Amino acid sequence: MHKLTLAAVALGLAVLPRHASAQEFPETGYSPTAAYRWLDAVLEACARDVERVGAMPTILSRQMAIPMTAMYDAWACYDERAVGTRLGGALRRPPKERSRAAAEEAIAYAVYRTACDQLPHHVDYLTEQLRAMGHDPAVDTTDPSTPAGVGNLVAKVLLDYRRHDGANQHGDEAGSDGSPYSDYTMYSPVNPPDRIYHPDRWQPIPFDDGKGGSFVPGFLTPHWYRVTPFALESADQFRPGPQPLVGNERLLAEVDECIAMNASLDPEQKAIVEFMRDGPRSTGQSGHWLKFAQAVAVRDDHDLDEDVKLFFTIANVAFDAFIAAWDSKRYYDSSRPWTLVRHYYAGQQLEGWAGPGKGVETIPADDWHPYSPSTFVTPPFPGYVSGHSCVSGACSKALELFTGSDRCGLHEPRRAGDLTEAGFSCLEMQQLHGKPLAETLGERHASCDVILALPTFTEVADMAGISRVLGGYHIQADNVEGLKLGRTVASETWATYESYFEGTAKVR
Repeated sequence: MHKLTLAAVALGLAVLPRHASAQEFPETGYSPTAAYRWLDAVLEACARDVERVGAMPTILSRQMAIPMTAMYDAWACYDERAVGTRLGGALRRPPKERSRAAAEEAIAYAVYRTACDQLPHHVDYLTEQLRAMGHDPAVDTTDPSTPAGVGNLVAKVLLDYRRHDGANQHGDEAGSDGSPYSDYTMYSPVNPPDRIYHPDRWQPIPFDDGKGGSFVPGFLTPHWYRVTPFALESADQFRPGPQPLVGNERLLAEVDECIAMNASLDPEQKAIVEFMRDGPRSTGQSGHWLKFAQAVAVRDDHDLDEDVKLFFTIANVAFDAFIAAWDSKRYYDSSRPWTLVRHYYAGQQLEGWAGPGKGVETIPADDWHPYSPSTFVTPPFPGYVSGHSCVSGACSKALELFTGSDRCGLHEPRRAGDLTEAGFSCLEMQQLHGKPLAETLGERHASCDVILALPTFTEVADMAGISRVLGGYHIQADNVEGLKLGRTVASETWATYESYFEGTAKVR
């Protein structure tokens, strides 16, 4: 966890939190609330799961949204107006029971039960967190006259509701192979990994396995468009129009733009790509934006009520944005730059990133590679729309609506290349045909230590979106329409969150 420094406060700056909790933030007076600490625990458990099975951003978004919803539902029972998402105001506690300690205890059991269900390989860690916060995991009462009972009960009701929500968490959907989250919609790609039969359609891409071999990941959760959203009416409610196709001059121009960016990345741009990719323990865009929400909580000196409502909102907006993005991905089944570059420039040479520490060289089009490790060439699912762009557009708009301002005011120090070209000097990374770019293009290529300014939520989302084009994962259409879709999701569903807070919502 980064702490706010006195210098940062004086400059109006902050840095993003890591997973581990700090006990106090003396410069701002903020002390992490129970909601903040439990979000930390959920993010850490998710990061550990990424280390175990790899990053699965759709699944991660649900694994975060369910505990954050349980947190809110438990808290609402101790608020005088707010209503829960499954039981409305049925469990509202009488005034004499509405203490902060009672709400914190209910929150603890609600998050613990749902997080253990969502992240079963990390129950020991979650149990440690429960005990560290002063609660006994053996208390399993559902008596709503007790805070533990409230937490356990709202968790049970929420998990029962989500058990068959289309995610196939338990592998029991008809047509699936029986494994958790497996596809049951019989998706099959039209292109094999080694041939392009249909350049407009998605192609599986070989990855290095890090052990001298390779593997080809399939479309990650192609059934996600069937998951029941939180506040959206349906996955396709705001589905965008089609992407540009082969034969359209716009598509060729966007592919050429992607190639040009790949061949001219400066250290700041590389840092942007890596920051938004979020690294080996990535908790996906949902986790990244929940960390932004934590930074806002510190900046604005939130109390428990504000933290609960903020984390509940961001987690579910991200969850819905993923569902909307996956509806578009599945419906259009669109290709990515990896495929399009090879289609348009087959048999030709072009300028491109040559690999870690090699800079830019003239390479065969068939060797063109995103600015990404060979163990994670490009995300294993169709391109249109970009999930990064959609979720970032949604969460940035939700943060603006929640706080009443677009101001972000963060700065992120980075070392460009740390995730993609570790062990190489900046001079080695920033070279063109073997000659250091610093000699011809100046200081911006001489140092890989950069500070990324994050002045507004809108600009952070725009940065997330363009990072995917800079990285070679997406064309601009994927990015632009993804941002637009995400912002629409947040804007059109914000009234739903307000209705829960104000006590006027009806159980959906």
